[in-house]
Amino acid sequence: MINVLIVDDDPMVAELNRRYLEQVDGFRWQGSVSTLQAAKQKLQENDPPIDLVLLDIYMQKDNGLDLLPVIRQMPNPIDVIMISSASDMPAIKKALRYGVVDYLIKPFQFARFREALTTYREEHQVLEQREELNQSELDNLIHRNNTRLASDKIKLPKGLTKLTLQAVWDWIKEGHKQSFSTEEMATEIGISRVSCRKYLVYMADIGVLDTDIFYGSVGRPVYLYKLVPSKIEVMDTLLR
Repeated sequence: MINVLIVDDDPMVAELNRRYLEQVDGFRWQGSVSTLQAAKQKLQENDPPIDLVLLDIYMQKDNGLDLLPVIRQMPNPIDVIMISSASDMPAIKKALRYGVVDYLIKPFQFARFREALTTYREEHQVLEQREELNQSELDNLIHRNNTRLASDKIKLPKGLTKLTLQAVWDWIKEGHKQSFSTEEMATEIGISRVSCRKYLVYMADIGVLDTDIFYGSVGRPVYLYKLVPSKIEVMDTLLR
């Protein structure tokens, strides 16, 4: 069984997550705490050892992200699934840098919660029960992690639509792997420069595009974008 600790200062949310957890086989609830200090104490007790933490970010007295470096310094391996209303890129990037295994943005449906737990359980079993993996098995495991985490970031900022994002992405995939500007794209696909820039900035934020700044003769900066080849499959997954 996978031992789970819930860290959330909203009693109703913590109780809801506990009930959700009880509906997924293979997990055992080991308690809910409302502060980071209580979470640290529970994790340090290690009786029983906690395998997985369901962690909120926005709490009245604490920021859940501050628990991540503490968890990484503990001798026993502990995984984290973020469950938070925080959808801003700084919070997401920090969570991903500390290796969270999934990120659920509130509000979410039980189906998404079950998917996160089921996927984690399967991967946990593979890592715990197997002494070694071949390259194909390892590739599948890593690919599934990257795809799932990237999918959490498809919640588009206000003013962006999936349909237009698809049009922008199609244009980039047609062969524009070298650097291109906002003006170049706007001219070719018939979308305003301002709109194009919004989508390109978003894609740069999620790591699909690299950005360079070129200063012309009049001093006005020109932003040049370039596709990150390793993110092609990730972006296609986001738009399915």
